[in-house]
Amino acid sequence: MHIAVKLDAPSGKPSVVKYRWDADTDILSAHVRDVRAGTGQNGMTGSVEIEGADGSWLILDVRAGQIAGVEVAVWPDVKNVGTLVPPPAPMHASVSIPARSSQPGIAALEVDTRLTAEADAAERTIHFRLGSPQVTSVVRAATDLLLELDERQHLVGVWMLNVPPFPSDP
Repeated sequence: MHIAVKLDAPSGKPSVVKYRWDADTDILSAHVRDVRAGTGQNGMTGSVEIEGADGSWLILDVRAGQIAGVEVAVWPDVKNVGTLVPPPAPMHASVSIPARSSQPGIAALEVDTRLTAEADAAERTIHFRLGSPQVTSVVRAATDLLLELDERQHLVGVWMLNVPPFPSDP
């Protein structure tokens, strides 16, 4: 199963992302502030849970079709690379996850896929890949949240930028 997204013209500047670490569980949450009204009845409200084959979890919190947050609940093995540069100058767009017409009241969607993560040496930039994607476009969903899409506008990657250090780090 794939996660289809719909792109619309942005309504103003990108929303700000606020990160929070839970030091007890190693959960990283990215909350998107000022989530604008999505597509209403056509947009999903609930969670999209992306489960990696290794048991890792990436959860998208969706409100009226808009991504209101991303949570890394169980981490995949993170490959640290010296430098990790996000794609240049992604376009800003209003990104929504439409409700499925066959299941309009659905509140949760679970997708099993290969989930990999890589981070720069300071772990301030983290890139998650879903499956074996062929990225064709990158959009800025919020200030520090980039989404990679394939040619059919299915979600195939998530970039979290300017992540604060884990709380136990000096």
